[in-house]
Amino acid sequence: MTTITPPLTPELPAAAWTRPLGQPFENPSKPRVHSLIDGLINDGPYQGAPLGGIGAGSIGRTYRGDFARYQIEIGSHHYQPNPANMFSVYTEQDGQKEAVALFAGEIDGLRSWNWGYPVGAGTYAALYPRAWYTYTALPIGLTCEQFSPVIPHNYRESSYPVALFQWTAHNPTDAPITVSLMFTWQSWIGQDRWTGQVNQALTQTADGRAFTGVQMGHASLPVTDNWGGTLAILAEQVEGVTITTRTHWHANGDGSDVWENFSADGTLIDNAEAERSRPSHLGEVYGAAVAVKFTLEPGAALSAPFALAWDQPVMNFPIGIHLETRASWYKRYTAFWGQDGTNAFAIGMDGLMQRAGWRDQIIAWQRPILDDPARPTWYKTALFNELYYLADGGIAWEHGKVGDPPPRPDYLGHFLYLECFDYLHYATADVDFYASYALLELFPEIEKRLVRDLIEAIPVEDDEEVLFIGEKIIARRKLPGAAPHDLGGPYENPWVKINHYIYQDVNTWKDLNPKIVLRAYRDALLLNDMSLGADYYRVLLAAIDYLSAMDSDDDGIPDNDGADQTYDMWPAYGVSAYSGGLWIAALHAMREIALFVGDVVTSKAYRGKIEKATKTYQARLWNGQYFLYDTSGDNWHDSIMADQLCGQWAADFMGIEVLPRDQVKTVLETVYAFNVCQFGDGQIGAVNGMRPDGSIDTSSKQSEEMWSGVTYALASFMLMRGMDEQAWATAYGVYKQTYETGGMWFRTPEAFDVEGNYRASEYLRPLAIWAIETALRTRPPR
Repeated sequence: MTTITPPLTPELPAAAWTRPLGQPFENPSKPRVHSLIDGLINDGPYQGAPLGGIGAGSIGRTYRGDFARYQIEIGSHHYQPNPANMFSVYTEQDGQKEAVALFAGEIDGLRSWNWGYPVGAGTYAALYPRAWYTYTALPIGLTCEQFSPVIPHNYRESSYPVALFQWTAHNPTDAPITVSLMFTWQSWIGQDRWTGQVNQALTQTADGRAFTGVQMGHASLPVTDNWGGTLAILAEQVEGVTITTRTHWHANGDGSDVWENFSADGTLIDNAEAERSRPSHLGEVYGAAVAVKFTLEPGAALSAPFALAWDQPVMNFPIGIHLETRASWYKRYTAFWGQDGTNAFAIGMDGLMQRAGWRDQIIAWQRPILDDPARPTWYKTALFNELYYLADGGIAWEHGKVGDPPPRPDYLGHFLYLECFDYLHYATADVDFYASYALLELFPEIEKRLVRDLIEAIPVEDDEEVLFIGEKIIARRKLPGAAPHDLGGPYENPWVKINHYIYQDVNTWKDLNPKIVLRAYRDALLLNDMSLGADYYRVLLAAIDYLSAMDSDDDGIPDNDGADQTYDMWPAYGVSAYSGGLWIAALHAMREIALFVGDVVTSKAYRGKIEKATKTYQARLWNGQYFLYDTSGDNWHDSIMADQLCGQWAADFMGIEVLPRDQVKTVLETVYAFNVCQFGDGQIGAVNGMRPDGSIDTSSKQSEEMWSGVTYALASFMLMRGMDEQAWATAYGVYKQTYETGGMWFRTPEAFDVEGNYRASEYLRPLAIWAIETALRTRPPR
């Protein structure tokens, strides 16, 4: 045969992150362990963009081609490559036949299958929520574009449990080629029950279009079980294709019962009619298969779409150690698909019917950013791909509690995401203070709902006595007036049982109350909804009063007394640059809210508080170049903290000048010169603590780390202040360590050290990269 056209290649955005298919990554970053819970999650560097809508559960497909990261059970993480969940291809030309599983690497299981696809023979690319696979070691050109409908400002389809795969085959030779694509999947429905799995082959039509596939379910498992409901794989009947199915095959065998048929001629022979509805017996694990077969004339191309969908409507949270006692909630997507768990096939059909429109909406949303030459290409890569966390962050988005009356039609539902899977806390307020810019920019109604939930938790009281293991003290879990650290954990009762964190006594933290006040006012301004301040005015006042009581020397600033803020292993004492700055910024925000609600007396009182606190802050911390870390007087008190002006950073988005502009510029220049340029040759972002002599502050594990989200926030601050060159150079360090040096794509960690080792992968705070977009959108014209 002679080649008459080049291999098929998709049109990729220039910012798409790319890797050779299955190529191992040399020397990936290693876990950096501070405690017993650090580094538990280490999925390795093969990760790719996840699939699944927000709050629907997610599935990570690697750049080798397998589906390996499963977070279907909300709040839980499972990483295990499964050979049964796979795409395979069959080709036949002039009597030469070949069938191969499209996995570039080594995998255990299904020994009868051909696992010979060569590593590196093709390209993977991702720009979340889309990803592309291109295969070059075949007699055809073959590509796959995959995505789920995560679409900004869309609160319906963005929640759907569906993944779409658009395969395109092209014949580059001068003779016809027969091609078949097979999609196989191992049923997880009832996976903890050993028997009773039931699969059903279906062909259904809608709006003149036909769809064929297999829906997987269980004979007796209720939908309220974690593994109840249905799962489906299906394909659309397009012109020129023949679709065949295998209702069930033994996914825990050698795979010959499905592979022998497929590799013989590219079609599937279904189970005998009497067997098709037979529930699985003890020791059987059912898989399903769908194959699409067609013939390509020389130079011709054809696209064949597949869908994967699941309908598991209930989130179950075991309450404490009593696993039989559960808090159960319906997932957001059930507002549109009902609560009976029988609609996986229908959801897949809807996805196939709407895929072109969804894809166009995603492209239209991303295009203005991608087309902007002022934004570096690497930044565009990181900006969109960091959004993987909106699907992959253990998201809980509810639509009513099981057993309660259905919510009203316009009910949005409460929303939570995890700090990370090493630290299982939902909506961690100190961390989400940085990360929330992604919701602010893309899903503002979710952002407002989450802020309201955090504020409404301030008056909550929980007298449970907790052992705080970092301080080795026993204290009450939640005091009224203290802002929540988090809104619960996935193994308790989130939204109801708050403050899952037990390392330090968060009732004494100095940053939580100011951060919630600042976030409420920021959102009120930027989202044009002053009710966020007005509706909770008295609660926010009480939050300020609660923290005021911790000003032990009456100097106007609450006193730090250890690691009592988001840097929970980096102690501060007395007045600190970080907490003190947040406090003063919150006083400014509270004064503005008082003015808005017409409380002139309180506004005047806050003006006095601001003047007193600012005088203390300047007199005790300013050294002419930066603000000292704290007033402890110890050997490290004069360290240069990258995040020292966090309060002014937040206030910038509200148009509030907490500190003189020339002073802020001096601090940012100092931080850039020391924490960025003298840390890892200026190529790893901003180290948290740097000594005046240019050495790293090693007084704590956290002072010597670079925090990805904090560095992105710092870069956005520099952009707000017109320091564009420094801003992009600062942010680039995180990108380089994540995407080029460390192999941490789609699992961006909280922290790196100077050697590139990481802590807490798949972390929430790096979503702070979206603060850069807020900065570019809101900063004064230059």
